Amino acid sequence: MMDLSTTSMLAAKAYKYKAESLVKEYLLADSYVSYTAVLGGILMCKMAYDITSLISSLYYKGYGSLTKIQKLEWNNRGMSTVHAVFITVMSVYLVFFSNLFSDQLDGPVTFRSSNLSNFTLGVSVGYFMTDLSMILWAYPSLGGMEYVLHHMLSLISIVYAMYSGEGQLYTYMVLISETTTPGINLRWFLDTAGLKKSKAYLVNGVTMFVAWLVARIILFVYLFYHIYFHYDQVKQMHTFSCILIFAVPTILLVMNTMWFAKILRGLKKTLAKRQ
Repeated sequence: MMDLSTTSMLAAKAYKYKAESLVKEYLLADSYVSYTAVLGGILMCKMAYDITSLISSLYYKGYGSLTKIQKLEWNNRGMSTVHAVFITVMSVYLVFFSNLFSDQLDGPVTFRSSNLSNFTLGVSVGYFMTDLSMILWAYPSLGGMEYVLHHMLSLISIVYAMYSGEGQLYTYMVLISETTTPGINLRWFLDTAGLKKSKAYLVNGVTMFVAWLVARIILFVYLFYHIYFHYDQVKQMHTFSCILIFAVPTILLVMNTMWFAKILRGLKKTLAKRQ
């Protein structure tokens, strides 16, 4: 007869096997991976929001003196920073380092997708849904109409690319622009903490200027360059996909250029004050 420890071990293995089967057959199955990712993105936002609040209350003395809306924005920016790091790393990997969108493979690059690319987009959908809900709930404290427009365009593009499998390469090129988000948030954190005259604020401003120029201006120009030289593949997509690929990056490029002008003016003022 088996002893108690052996029986417990077998029972534990059985439960582990059932759990793994559940994950593989349902949560990570091809038909459910996107839904799982969206849920995961929402849970990631909740965890990042709470962890930002916890760490800030323990290590930043000024956190307790912030107003209720300032704390909301502080935690929200911690949440958006986590998403920005995640989506930037995944986007750069999928676009430049994986073979998913390589021209060396057969078939149009505009119809390429994988479980990993769909999962990553799903996480981003979960984030944009959460952040847009917070923006609308606290409107206009967390951002004006330009933020609502930005998030709506992002959501429509990402959701369609995720479920249609079309144009994911260009969706990820646009998502690389999230690399500027940590710098934007750090600028707000330093300003709120009364460190606007610090060296860190200046260094962050210069870094943000360079990152914005590369990720939100030059990369968008490259995106249109890529579309031009792959137009024979682009025009094979559905009409709505083509509209999104041309319209969304164009609108975002205009918005990015306007914001870039503001960043440039702000940087000039900061540098002038230090001379």
